[in-house]
Amino acid sequence: MAEVSVQQSYTYPKYPFRRPKALDDGAVERLPLVIVGGGVVGLSAALEFAGLGVETVVLDDDDTVSRGSRSICVSKRTLEIFDRSGVADRMVDKGVVWQRGRVYRGEREIYNFDLLPEEGHKMPAFINLQQYYVEEYLIDRITELGKTELRWRNAVTGIEILDAGGALLTVETPEGEYRIQADHVIAADGVRGAIRRAMGLAFTGRTFEERFLITDIRMTADFPMERRFWFEPSFHGGQSALLHRQPDSIFRVDLQLGPDADPVEEAKPERVIPRIRRMIGGELDFTLEWISVYTFTCRRIERFRHGPVFFVGDAAHVVSPFGARGGNGGIQDIDNLVWKLALVLKGEASDALLDSYDAERVPAADENILNSSRSTDFMTPKNQVSADFRQAVLSLSEQVPFARALVNSGRLSLPHHYAATPLTTLDRDHFEGRGPAPGSPAPDAPVAIDGESGWLLKQLGRRFVALCFAGGAGDGAGVATLTKELGRLHPFVESFVVVPDEAVNDKDGLVDTTGLAFERWGAAAGTVYLVRPDQHVAARWKSPPTIDEMRSALARSIGARTGSEGMAA
Repeated sequence: MAEVSVQQSYTYPKYPFRRPKALDDGAVERLPLVIVGGGVVGLSAALEFAGLGVETVVLDDDDTVSRGSRSICVSKRTLEIFDRSGVADRMVDKGVVWQRGRVYRGEREIYNFDLLPEEGHKMPAFINLQQYYVEEYLIDRITELGKTELRWRNAVTGIEILDAGGALLTVETPEGEYRIQADHVIAADGVRGAIRRAMGLAFTGRTFEERFLITDIRMTADFPMERRFWFEPSFHGGQSALLHRQPDSIFRVDLQLGPDADPVEEAKPERVIPRIRRMIGGELDFTLEWISVYTFTCRRIERFRHGPVFFVGDAAHVVSPFGARGGNGGIQDIDNLVWKLALVLKGEASDALLDSYDAERVPAADENILNSSRSTDFMTPKNQVSADFRQAVLSLSEQVPFARALVNSGRLSLPHHYAATPLTTLDRDHFEGRGPAPGSPAPDAPVAIDGESGWLLKQLGRRFVALCFAGGAGDGAGVATLTKELGRLHPFVESFVVVPDEAVNDKDGLVDTTGLAFERWGAAAGTVYLVRPDQHVAARWKSPPTIDEMRSALARSIGARTGSEGMAA
């Protein structure tokens, strides 16, 4: 990869190095949990732990945020995860909100699509926000909560898995080396991370030789808030091109160069500027902010859990940037892992629960890798058959709607559905294809909370929730009693009763002011959902379950035996 910073308008913060105590006393530091890597994924993990009251130490080899805008597309699901931590609103306010995508063949639009065609969601389909802003906002919120020690310029150079449990980390600082014995380690140190290399873990998958140019330019232009992708544009010699707007009058340009392009030469401003000029026209002035010429891989390590070490984000799996699956997939990794590890650290679940991280996130990584590989194959056909297929699809898509589903300019990131995992309880009742099935992410909807407007997802997350739908005032008494009984077995379960708008407002309930909550959850009076701390459905019942059914579903969700003796008090 060739990378050039040209004229940065963003002022990078510098975070202070503080001398670790272990450098003075020479002792091995003992910590329950260490996060290696202070990028988006590592910081998100620290913030999630802080929200659960779990203290962590983050080690990062740098003293600032990521250089260059890098990952810019933040998906709806990622924003919902950030919203639990109180940082999403700031990101949405700063970011460029978009949901419309346009696809061109040459300079002619062949179709467009809307990623969020329905109303009634707090978070937009996507925002574009430079990675350095995302990291800065995460650091600010982490500092505000006060549960995380951020150690800048602390580079992990080695790791040893201990027979007695835990791992021994070797850490290099500007003032010397020290060691940490950690009960658990989260490796969020990226594709070239020291943890993976020290453990001898190899990536397997596909390497693509095609080279692409990414550049950020600053210009004043009235281009709309949307994603534009060109196949075979004349301004770029028939190769693909992508344009996205970012905050601060920054635009992301991504241009296909071909496998034989020289990355050093193509990253030179005198090569980049004419390409941009042909794309945007000669009448617009612009300045270059950042340039990168890259190739990419679609690969992963075999397993994401190795005893006390958990790999997340690019340290575990890497994909192409088309489809915004890299950073968003990494955030979903920590969304899946953190609540499980927090329960284990607090003694509320056994270590066996942590094995489900592999069971759930490896298939999610494979889904992202498959979609990224297909996108690249469509954009860069490797043989005549593939090229002919693409030409036929592009020709048909202008007039035949079914063909548009075959056009692949990067299938945009969606949350993974944990369809068949050790934590999922199969449906007892038939929902006729309505509502989120077990393993699916919970859908949002507008609700009233004590007479104030709010959102359903804000009531979920960070603990198990029994979500009960009632037909009217007082009708939820039976299900509410049931969930309170369950709470005596497991104190971290909370219950909410959702009532329709025509019911008398119950101060203890949520009022479905638009009918969207009942509709999106496929609910009727008596429907009950058990929702996991990561806002994925654990189990559901069309009619109120027995206490034993609820207890069994909860026990399964935390990897325990069925029955109260298998559940921590």
